[in-house]
Amino acid sequence: MSDPRVFDILVVGGGMVGSALALGLSCQGWGVGLVEGSNRKTLLEVPEQADSVDGFEPRVSAISVASQRLLETLGVWGTIVAGRHCPYQTMTVWDGDGTGRIQFEAAELQARALGTIIENRHIVRGLFSALADSDVELIDGVKVTGWWQGQDRRGIELEDGTMLGADLVVAADGAHSRLRQWVGLPTREWDYDQQAIVCTVKTSQSHRFTAWQRFSPTGPLAFLPLLTENGDEHFCSIVWSQDTEEARRLMALDDATFKGELERAIERELGAVESISRRFAFPLRQRHAKDYIAPGFALVGDAAHTIHPLAGQGANLGYGDVRAMLDELARARKLGLKASDELVLARYQRRRKGENLTMMAAMEGFKQLFARDELPLRWLRNTGMRWLNQLGPVKNRIAAEAMGLEV
Repeated sequence: MSDPRVFDILVVGGGMVGSALALGLSCQGWGVGLVEGSNRKTLLEVPEQADSVDGFEPRVSAISVASQRLLETLGVWGTIVAGRHCPYQTMTVWDGDGTGRIQFEAAELQARALGTIIENRHIVRGLFSALADSDVELIDGVKVTGWWQGQDRRGIELEDGTMLGADLVVAADGAHSRLRQWVGLPTREWDYDQQAIVCTVKTSQSHRFTAWQRFSPTGPLAFLPLLTENGDEHFCSIVWSQDTEEARRLMALDDATFKGELERAIERELGAVESISRRFAFPLRQRHAKDYIAPGFALVGDAAHTIHPLAGQGANLGYGDVRAMLDELARARKLGLKASDELVLARYQRRRKGENLTMMAAMEGFKQLFARDELPLRWLRNTGMRWLNQLGPVKNRIAAEAMGLEV
């Protein structure tokens, strides 16, 4: 093997999580390499203006206040929100088969917003704009074809034969992480037997800067508010998680019939659905790595864990990983420790594993609770939602923890 190019830390995967981590590590003074399969020119392209449902990207994230603070610290939040984004002040959740309803308000938490809905490409573009002015060495437009382990370093091989090495390699290469598989970190996972249908819709009524979510026995439906450049409040991104058979039926419908189904499912809270973009469906699977670390190796984001989209916490859990990794590596650098120090990596895993598992268990509990149709359970969950909605301090504490707010 020829001598590899060597970094302190090599981040593989330049999505929302990996690019944020690489940028933060560079700010700490580490020698960082970032490997991304897409071409940087494509990632830096300015998205077209949205004057119809087809102008929005179907993939959006509900960025919490805690994640916003991380992006502010990295100096990219201003660039991101210079593009399309929609802060939401209210979240309304209800049981489609009952009378239970709960509403969270930013005003009750003395906050400007509960979070911000942003198209994923705007986040990535903001991060890559900052990376262009950083000391991160970006290796883009290439595929990773192998993993190697040496005595005191490890690394990857690219499709053109280039060898890259590092003291620490961080996999941010997504739910189907090849690096995780090559290193041999097993996962616990199961299929939800559901698919998530995503698209953009335009409604006859304003979304009122509210995130809407209706639960049904076959899965939840979320309407996430979007905002055009000229301030049009009639667009939403939908995530409709349904049992696989039902999702396939919905995907097979023509647009007019699907719009009717969507209106009924959201109980016409936003009036008529006037137009919809192309629909996409993807299978839902929960996945959690039994360990996030190995000697000189760590997982972040979807490479470590994937979660049901019903609470929109996937990106925020990934940014939680980034915060913890940055904290621990800043501490290591201050103490003169190597990035791969086993105690440093163990602290990262300890901080993140419990929090991620807790959130995943909570989401699984919600899913199972609303999937059950027995009368006593239906009564219990609807009574519980009404009761919780009246308990301001308890309800606000739940919202604060989910959104990363301080109360």
